[in-house]
Amino acid sequence: MAIRAALSLLKRSTLLAAALGTAAAGAAEVKVGYIYVGPKSDYGYNYAMDQGRMWVEKNVPGVKTMSFENVPENAEVERVMERMIKSGCTIIFPTSYGYLDPALNVAKKYPKVIFEHAGGFKTAPNLGTFFAGIDDAMYLAGMTAGGMTKTHKLGFLAAHPIPQVLRNINAFTRGAQAVDPLATTTVIWTGTWSDPGKEAEAANSLVDAGADVLTGHVDSPITYTQAAEKRGVMVVGYHADASKFAPKGWLVGAAWNWGPMMGRIIKSVGDGTWKPEHIRGDLKAGDAELTAFGPSVPPKVKEMVLAKEKEFKAGAAQLWTGPIVKQDGAEAAPKGGMLAMASLESMDFLVKGVVGTVK
Repeated sequence: MAIRAALSLLKRSTLLAAALGTAAAGAAEVKVGYIYVGPKSDYGYNYAMDQGRMWVEKNVPGVKTMSFENVPENAEVERVMERMIKSGCTIIFPTSYGYLDPALNVAKKYPKVIFEHAGGFKTAPNLGTFFAGIDDAMYLAGMTAGGMTKTHKLGFLAAHPIPQVLRNINAFTRGAQAVDPLATTTVIWTGTWSDPGKEAEAANSLVDAGADVLTGHVDSPITYTQAAEKRGVMVVGYHADASKFAPKGWLVGAAWNWGPMMGRIIKSVGDGTWKPEHIRGDLKAGDAELTAFGPSVPPKVKEMVLAKEKEFKAGAAQLWTGPIVKQDGAEAAPKGGMLAMASLESMDFLVKGVVGTVK
């Protein structure tokens, strides 16, 4: 009953007007809170999320937002959520993977507040999740790397071996191997979402071992992008366009476009259709995208990658169609078979051609 009451209250707000494309003069505005684990200036994960918040403020009438950055994944995030609620937030986006259990705790305490966690796989009556498969974009970025490498050795800095990270490593590698069958991807785990010192050390180790293209899945691409530029190797970005940090070595990047999805979620609360479900977007829906190519990428590589992008968007190609072979030679999916969403969101293996282990 509590969640129904919350939805009813919000339905009477300007969000309903927003859903209809009009503004309700005199109605109370809706306040939406965003919490980031790192700085929103990182040109990476937190930057991309904050770009989504800014899109919402600009494009969803009747909505005001507030945000907190550099909030750790512990009891502190619960205190921040409670502070947001006391300041009037009725919808909260806890955007870091480690915020899920704290968000579930606070959601239970405040049943009239709607929570939308980024990337988790648990729900509650007033908590749903949202995310977007960026796998297709990483596959296309991998194709670009495969078309540009001379050493056949690619380097990947990775934070934690959670399914989303493993999917990106595997998608990137499969894309590279589709162009260069000899390509391998060496993975170094940093054990943290953000540690510029460890990331610089890992980037230099990968280049010393022969990698001539670097990419990664840490919160900010700035460190490894600048390290690649300094060492004279190429770089593929992740989360957002960080090409300005590597004007010579930048190839392309896989980036997020969170705003429209966040706007749809907020509007669904307003029109009473919101449900505590797992909302997932993709390249086809525009929730993930490929950035512009760098100046060193030749036309023949661009044309090849863009042709594949067109196939993904048209539904004519499916990244996770078999055969998909694990490092040890075991078959994850047979020829023509497809990995289902549950398998993707619980991925715990690396594909053949990845050098490294799942820690």
